[in-house]
Amino acid sequence: MNHGDALRREILTEGVTPLIGVYDMFSASLAARHYDGMFVSGFGFAASHYGLPDIGFIAWPDMVAFVQRLRLAFPRQHLLVDIDDGYVDPEVACHVVEHLERIGASGVILEDQQRPRRCGHVDGKRILPLEEYLAKLDLVLRTRRDLVVVARTDAGTEEEILRRAAALAETDADVVLVDGVRSVEWIQRVREVLGGKPLLFNQIGGGKSPRLSLPELAELGVDVAIYSTPCLFAAHDAIEDALVRLKREDGRLPEPSAGAAGVKESIELLERNISRHHERPARVPAPAGEATVSAERGSLV
Repeated sequence: MNHGDALRREILTEGVTPLIGVYDMFSASLAARHYDGMFVSGFGFAASHYGLPDIGFIAWPDMVAFVQRLRLAFPRQHLLVDIDDGYVDPEVACHVVEHLERIGASGVILEDQQRPRRCGHVDGKRILPLEEYLAKLDLVLRTRRDLVVVARTDAGTEEEILRRAAALAETDADVVLVDGVRSVEWIQRVREVLGGKPLLFNQIGGGKSPRLSLPELAELGVDVAIYSTPCLFAAHDAIEDALVRLKREDGRLPEPSAGAAGVKESIELLERNISRHHERPARVPAPAGEATVSAERGSLV
């Protein structure tokens, strides 16, 4: 089974599929110890790769290169990738989708924002005319083979949220995301207009949406939960705290506390990511003179 179908099957099982936002290879290494799925967050990637806010600075080749490194290190994780508005042009969006599918991404999120775009949990967002977004989404859907596609709207008014959610439910998108939803009541209202289409909920620290547990989300009919920034914000706090303490101690490192990470622990974590340490697919023996066939992929090797 390919990566898109593996994620699709997971989404359709009972309960909520959690995907943890990662912003670099180190945060992904830690996330992989606890969860089966990752969300490649535009917020986190813009912060880590450029040191800039998530307002449209990401260049698609940088995102593709990052996802390629992730897939090499984490061959079995679900990888849902934020591609913003598809980098403006519909043809570029399709080109990116083809790249991501070939390197093993599991899915993408395509939003309906206009440039300059903004984080989904801040004010001042502008959205494309619905017909223009649907045309872009349709082209992406016809381009993908097995990749999961999440259709996202950043509509802000009540009427427009429901109108767009209903329209997205009528497409061939696998999942719908209404970003920045402000209350449990609105999750319920969106769920009603989607019918049986899977629903994704985005949780971000300090954002507009309520903080809800996975069981609570399951009760509301949510199928996927992405956590955009727990790793990034935890690193923000921990690094700030470590540097303040280092300055306070005139540059002397503190005594290692029980359970704290050091050189040994970090090396052990990262060594797991070396590709030669991963299990190899089984090979089917072939008669002499014939090619060997991989049992996992059915391809010649």
